[in-house]
Amino acid sequence: MATHSDVTHWELGIGNWEFPARPANPTIRTAARSIDRVTDEELVLLARQGDPDAFDQLVVRHQSAVFRAALAALRVREDAEEVAQDTFIRAWNALGRFRGESSFRTWILRIAWNRAISKRRGIAGWLRRATPIADVTEPAAAGDQHASVNNAELQAHALRAIQMLSPKLRDALLLVQSGEYQYDEIARMLGIPAGTVKWRVSEARRKVRGTLAALGYVDAE
Repeated sequence: MATHSDVTHWELGIGNWEFPARPANPTIRTAARSIDRVTDEELVLLARQGDPDAFDQLVVRHQSAVFRAALAALRVREDAEEVAQDTFIRAWNALGRFRGESSFRTWILRIAWNRAISKRRGIAGWLRRATPIADVTEPAAAGDQHASVNNAELQAHALRAIQMLSPKLRDALLLVQSGEYQYDEIARMLGIPAGTVKWRVSEARRKVRGTLAALGYVDAE
């Protein structure tokens, strides 16, 4: 981590992210100590105490999950990168208020999702700028879990069917299909029960399948 007079920089591969520097705690011994195997909870404690490497490690561990959550909500890579950066800045500044009632990953994903949805609501013409859904989901996610997407034409129809879903159904489906999150993590991100997440995903898949069945690509159930 490169430290300047009042700003700390993290090179994350998706931009140069800047965070206000915390004063180091001289009682922390960082020399000859690896934090690769330290738990998130221990890293949070070390970061609060001024360890210069602890928050770096938290960023490295969770940057992909944070970015993919923002991308699932926004589907504009530049906006998702901006939200991801904002998320870590907010987490850094609020670290002293993290009570550990949930995991650090869950806490920061909730921040990321809230920031992404707030940004989505404030962007005029957001949908026209959105990247294709195929860039957000895993390859097998374009259709229904019961139907393999074997050709480009079916893929295109499935993606359009997902696009036509209501935001609540589409968000839940894209988060699940990203392959990055468990249902309980998604529930905390969205602020709803896990059972509701499962229902939304099931309903989204049912609607996508219905659209594909109407086009003759899969059998109707």
